Amino acid sequence: MSDTNRPQADRPEHVLGELSVETFLREYWQKKPVLIRGAIPGFESPISPEELAGMACEEDVPARLILEHGDERDWQLKMGPFTEDDFRALPEDGYSLLVTDCEKIVPELMDVVERFRFVPDWRIDDLMISYAPPGGSVGAHIDEYDVFLIQAHGRRRWMIENPPAHTAYREGLDVRILEEFTPTDEWVLEPGDMLYLPPGIPHHGVAVDHCMTWSVGFRAPTQADLVGGVCDRLATLAEETRYSDPDLSTGDNPGALGPTTRRHLRDWVLSSLSADSARLDRFIAETLTERPVDHAVFYPHYDSEEVTAILDHMGEIEEIRRTPASRWLLLEPEGEDPGHLCIDGQSHVLDAESLPLARFLTQHVRFDGEPLAERAYNASARLLLDRILSAGQLMILDENDAEFDN
Repeated sequence: MSDTNRPQADRPEHVLGELSVETFLREYWQKKPVLIRGAIPGFESPISPEELAGMACEEDVPARLILEHGDERDWQLKMGPFTEDDFRALPEDGYSLLVTDCEKIVPELMDVVERFRFVPDWRIDDLMISYAPPGGSVGAHIDEYDVFLIQAHGRRRWMIENPPAHTAYREGLDVRILEEFTPTDEWVLEPGDMLYLPPGIPHHGVAVDHCMTWSVGFRAPTQADLVGGVCDRLATLAEETRYSDPDLSTGDNPGALGPTTRRHLRDWVLSSLSADSARLDRFIAETLTERPVDHAVFYPHYDSEEVTAILDHMGEIEEIRRTPASRWLLLEPEGEDPGHLCIDGQSHVLDAESLPLARFLTQHVRFDGEPLAERAYNASARLLLDRILSAGQLMILDENDAEFDN
């Protein structure tokens, strides 16, 4: 386990401290934990505990309360939205409030998530913010995904068990709490410090004082999820022809699927699932960008007149960003395949005119309107941008910028 020194003052934006991206990926990513002191020097959370509680009271905000000693059972889980009365009824200690998808709720929080784009975009999942009073925790547990734990307010003591010695969970609880946990390392994190944990490392964080922790989590789709999504798309290529067996012959057992029929059906199914590599890549990209839950509430809505006005005055807009709830992947042209821009499970076919725009949109998360206007001067690129804006997959941060006269 490593503990890096604090970075120099002239490197305030480097989230990995003294580690280079290459060193981190080679020595730590999905291999072993690392503590980085001062990962975000001088970090101050733009969200206060009171504001986090306010967010947890809103509809469509995924919020949870975990009570170590609940009124019904230990480690009781309660789901939001909550009310002021719910918070007034909380004990003085022994609870945690967790709000997920915070960067989708407050797009400005993407400024922190962007620091982790040394990992490909499709692997980044969300930013979760948790609050706990002194002594509060969610218990010792194991995550099945990579996570960066950034201390945002107050202090939290983190303990890990490395290598893992205990993986069994207590039964009958609302949340997954390890039966046994024997720490091998522990540290107290202060604002700006960060702990990276690869999947499978038992860990336990306990608030030293009133504290908030930001967790940047990463997606790791199961093979079943990916294959299922791809096969659903492959099924759309299957023909509507009915099964036929003009050469049918009788067998000893009419209740059995005979060898000839089995071979015929097997070949019939496999023929519908065959796809060239370009099409298979597209189906994979569409599956990876698909949203597992409805996040429509986090998308802006521009009508056709607004979209036209935005396109006509794109160069005048100061700041645009990809909608944080959207997922993007670019498939570069390869061979005879023209390339595709996949967003939220749908793909756009690219050509020589729209490809520079697609590259720019996937290379960056936020930008001003001028470089977009420069890349959307032709009909093909403008049509692509029109479709993306109409779907709410780009947002104008200053809404006044969208109020142009046609």
